[in-house]
Amino acid sequence: MVNKDKVEAAVKLLLEGMGEDVNREGLKETPARVARMYEELLSGMGASAKEHLSKTFEASDSQIVLERDITFYSICEHHLMPFFGKIHIAYIPDGQVVGISKLARTVEVYAARLQIQERLTAEIADAIMENLRPKGVMVLVSAEHMCMTMRGVKKPGSQTVTAASRGLFDEDESLKSLFWNMVK
Repeated sequence: MVNKDKVEAAVKLLLEGMGEDVNREGLKETPARVARMYEELLSGMGASAKEHLSKTFEASDSQIVLERDITFYSICEHHLMPFFGKIHIAYIPDGQVVGISKLARTVEVYAARLQIQERLTAEIADAIMENLRPKGVMVLVSAEHMCMTMRGVKKPGSQTVTAASRGLFDEDESLKSLFWNMVK
């Protein structure tokens, strides 16, 4: 999905705009390196979580399934700077469970694109509801944004926390409370 030729041309212009000599030894290959980097970091563009969430197993008596501390890295669409942190996903199966690695793969699909944290949180919850069809899902994302750490207010360590709940987690406060206790 990333057009490497366009990214290379843009990086070259950016370097020139910063007053750099793009023919300097250390910068000669930088546009190509940056294009390859963005191809990797934005590999979720156009990808779908459906392939990861479609392989399920029968589990008729399951309660809450929680995958905690899924590390993620993403790129903020406002400043093109990284944000990163942990994601916790809980769901209540309705007869089917998914392999636990598939939840982490779902995170990767949505984190590997230009993002904002609020949308990332909602997209993960919606994908699980749509593809796995559980009784409910809850997603908690805690992240540090480099646009707040390195520039602007310069507050390293600040955490932005977002949550999305669907299904039974919206309807049952005791389930939501159980989730919060489980992720502590």
